[in-house]
Amino acid sequence: MFISFEGIEGCGKTTQLEMLRDHLEWKGKSCVVVREPGGTELGERIRNILLVMEDEAEGIEPWAELFLYSASRAQLVKNVIKPCLEDGKVVLCDRFTDSTLAYQGYGRGLDIDAIKTINSYSTFGITPDVTILIDCPVETGLKRAWHRIKNSEGATEDRFEREAIEFHQRVRRGYLELAQKEPQRIYVVDGTGEISVIHGKICDIIDKVI
Repeated sequence: MFISFEGIEGCGKTTQLEMLRDHLEWKGKSCVVVREPGGTELGERIRNILLVMEDEAEGIEPWAELFLYSASRAQLVKNVIKPCLEDGKVVLCDRFTDSTLAYQGYGRGLDIDAIKTINSYSTFGITPDVTILIDCPVETGLKRAWHRIKNSEGATEDRFEREAIEFHQRVRRGYLELAQKEPQRIYVVDGTGEISVIHGKICDIIDKVI
C-alpha cells in the first residue's frame, strides 16, 4: 500500500507520518518512509537546491522548479517506491504529486493540466492508495514552522517558508480543491487539535483500508 501525507508548511504531517509508521509496525506491517524532494542520492541533491541553497534557489524559474521536483520524484519512484510496493511493503511518503499541484499549480500559477501530464511521467503511473491531507489555517502552520526553527538546533527556514502569506493561502485552497475532486483517495484531517487526537483519526482511516 502507498500512503502519502500532504499539507501546508507547519501542518504537522511529518510528525503524523512517523507516528503512523510506528502504529503500522506495531501491527506487524513492514514500512518504508520516504520524502519529497529526496529519498535518493540524486533526490537529496535536488532537495538542497530547492530548499536550502539560497543564492541559487531564490530566483528559480517556476517551471525549472517544477522540473527539478519531477526529476527527484522519477528517481524516487523508480529506485525506491516501485520496488518496495512490489515487495509488499507499506510506503509512507512525505509529500507526492499533490504537493506539486498545490505549490507549483495553485501557488505559482502554472498550468494544472501540464503539471498533471508531467506528474504522470515522473510517477510511471503510480498513485497513492490513500492520501492524508492535514489541514490547518495558514497562520497556524507558519507559526508552528517558526517555532520549530527557533527551537530545533540546526533547523533553518526553507525557501517556501519565506513566501508571502498569500502564496500559502493559495496552496491551502488548492489542497482543499484537490480533496473535493478526489474524496475517495484524499482524506482531510483537521490539524489544529492535539497531536494524539490527530493521530487517532489517521489510524482510524488507515486501519479501515489496509
